[in-house]
Amino acid sequence: MELYAERRAAVLKELDSLRVEIDAEKRIGWLILDRPPLNIVSYRARAQINAIIEEFGNDDDVGTVVIRGANGLYTSGGDVRGFFKVPRDGMSHLAWNIGAPQRCPKPVICAMEKHAFGVGFELSLACDFRLATKETKLGLPEVTIGEIPGSGGTQRLVNLVGLTRAKRMIYLGERITAQTALDWGILSDLAEDAAALEEMVESYAKRLNAQSPLALRTVKRVLNATHDTSLEIGLELEGHAYEKLRDSYDYKEGAEAFFNKRKPVYKGE
Repeated sequence: MELYAERRAAVLKELDSLRVEIDAEKRIGWLILDRPPLNIVSYRARAQINAIIEEFGNDDDVGTVVIRGANGLYTSGGDVRGFFKVPRDGMSHLAWNIGAPQRCPKPVICAMEKHAFGVGFELSLACDFRLATKETKLGLPEVTIGEIPGSGGTQRLVNLVGLTRAKRMIYLGERITAQTALDWGILSDLAEDAAALEEMVESYAKRLNAQSPLALRTVKRVLNATHDTSLEIGLELEGHAYEKLRDSYDYKEGAEAFFNKRKPVYKGE
């Protein structure tokens, strides 16, 4: 057990071009990609991204998680040179680490500026909300160097935009504009510039943090678990989740606040 704990702790030791900031007052946990000039994501950083988001999920000071890049740019993608040093069959699990935002029990926002390519775009696809500036370009260019998206991009993009558009982006390594991404349903919202994006992120986080954490956690699981299942299964799970929440403190508090025309004070229980 002690050896396992040491190995687990080692994952987060000496973060590889990642920064973590927690704003307890605004209840935001920031995961910042910080490797100038293009904030590329290393192989080691992927496991660290997963571990950091797991810890955010357990931190009472964090209500909403935000992923973004440093210095006015999100990321140009992965560290391709470094991949050749990874042992054989050492990269078949990448979608698990990059899928951490989907498993996180809290809302996760990805804020993108300028470049959102490769693994950075795939990381955003696992988030609940994708926000970008108008100048942002998004894409999965792996095929242009003889590879394919390997961190969940093929599956999550198809689920969002359909097979035809996904093939267009992936086969051609096409970089689409933020406006096209918004029109296709990839982006949740679009900001005029970096300053407006900052305001938008904080607005989303404030609104999310005003909701019941228990209700958000529950509906996230329902939506993620059922979006590609049959309607019958989805309705069944929704019904059981609804019934589960009826006995919660948060539901009773929300109803009382509604009846008394005041703001609710949720506990997440």
